[in-house]
Amino acid sequence: MTETIFQIVLHMSKTVTAVVEMTGYSGIVFLMALESTMVPLPSELIMPFAGFLAAEARLNMWFVILFGGAGSLAGSLISYFIGRFGGAALVRNLGKYLLLDEGDLETSERWFSKYGEITIIICRFVPVVRHFISIPAGVARMDLRKFCLYTIIGATTWNAILAYSGYLLRENWESLHHYMRPISIAVFFVFVILVAVFFYKHIAKKIVGSKQ
Repeated sequence: MTETIFQIVLHMSKTVTAVVEMTGYSGIVFLMALESTMVPLPSELIMPFAGFLAAEARLNMWFVILFGGAGSLAGSLISYFIGRFGGAALVRNLGKYLLLDEGDLETSERWFSKYGEITIIICRFVPVVRHFISIPAGVARMDLRKFCLYTIIGATTWNAILAYSGYLLRENWESLHHYMRPISIAVFFVFVILVAVFFYKHIAKKIVGSKQ
């Protein structure tokens, strides 16, 4: 199973590098926009290769970081507006099928009213979570200017770290695949654990509620 996961990530990596190599900055914007929505496309596959191309003088590092941040913001805004204009209705109308209810909506709104800024920044560094965090921000109607500011801070910082790591790798770029195996497996199991906790919490709550 772990070998299958690694092969999927490896294939995805080759596809990403091909897109960035052929399209340059526009490819970075497009892929990072997808990465910031619910598409499971890790920035850890995109930005390091862009940094590698900068080390080869085929791209400019500052532009790599700039366009990476622009793509992250664009994708995050798409998710934000989905949450803002459709998230609440989605929870109310389809929540039972998604194991969500009004309580989750209210919790999300309270959380972002208190900790929205730091949450947006920190979650940009957390695999899986960063793909979804913009939707509850939109549902909670977090101030748009603050959302954009803190998304840019968090996303650009993380993108710069990844791009610089690719810049440093340079001749050792191919060795990255050696380290991707444990990383891809770890990310997969973190995702499984988060999903399991989420389902257990909601299923247990529904069972308890039905017995009362």
